[in-house]
Amino acid sequence: MRMLMPLLALLAMTLPAQAQIPDYPATFQTQEIVANGTTLHVRIGGKGPAVLLLHGYGETGDMWAPLAAALMRDHRVIAPDLRGMGLSAVAAGGYDKKTQAADMAALLDTLKIAKADVVAHDIGNMVAFAFTVQHPQRVTKLVLIDAPVPGIGPWEEVLKNPLLWHFRFGGPDMERLVAGRERIYLDRFWNEFSADPTHFDEASRAHYAALYARPGNMHAGFAQFAAFDQDAVDNRGFLAANGKLPMPVLALGGEKSFGPMMATVMRFAATNVTEGVVPGSGHWIMEENPQATVKLVRDFLVASNPQP
Repeated sequence: MRMLMPLLALLAMTLPAQAQIPDYPATFQTQEIVANGTTLHVRIGGKGPAVLLLHGYGETGDMWAPLAAALMRDHRVIAPDLRGMGLSAVAAGGYDKKTQAADMAALLDTLKIAKADVVAHDIGNMVAFAFTVQHPQRVTKLVLIDAPVPGIGPWEEVLKNPLLWHFRFGGPDMERLVAGRERIYLDRFWNEFSADPTHFDEASRAHYAALYARPGNMHAGFAQFAAFDQDAVDNRGFLAANGKLPMPVLALGGEKSFGPMMATVMRFAATNVTEGVVPGSGHWIMEENPQATVKLVRDFLVASNPQP
């Protein structure tokens, strides 16, 4: 046995370390915060003006770790998991984005934050827009990344894209089809919406697939999409009642995904839109080109008065 131990140690040193997703800085804390009748899992760290980071489908608030690390030196960063996703509680309902906007308002109230920058991706865009259009006085700058907003601009044309069949996929039978096969279902998103699927690495796939396999999380994910028709009605009503967003907006698209179309869409709903493109990236900007994404977002947030 004494002779075997050095051999085992040598073998361990020659094996590659198991990859893992980027961690938040050690100074970040996690809290379970009751908000609007549900409980949200929230990462909080840094000091300075607040910035709220909202993730999308196929990921959780974990996606923002590299951006959080870059912002925390001069921002207070708040990164929740959305209702029913990640480690947040699975609510019985409330997956329309108007309700989830109220989740965010209650979260900020609990943290005693009156105003914040908001950065969002994918379904997070939809929650961010619903929050911002209802509470424009609470949002200093808005960043929306690589996903349309229901009811805004050419929404009906977007729905005709065959790649977006999952917008209408859901219900009890669909949940039975994917039960125990969450990784297979999610791989389709990570593969088809990437410029290069290898950039959404195995560690990230395993991590997020395990979170979506938690009881109720796939149901909650399907409910996010099922609410899109109501979200479109709500957003059109908000825009008609409140007018276009007045604050600076950065509309970012992956070069191999929405690209400059993000800015085109957002000009239907905002008066001060800056266009941005994440080079070489598909939809999964934080996995495919985190360095460029972090720079684009941070530069916009720290600029004194970004102009379109």
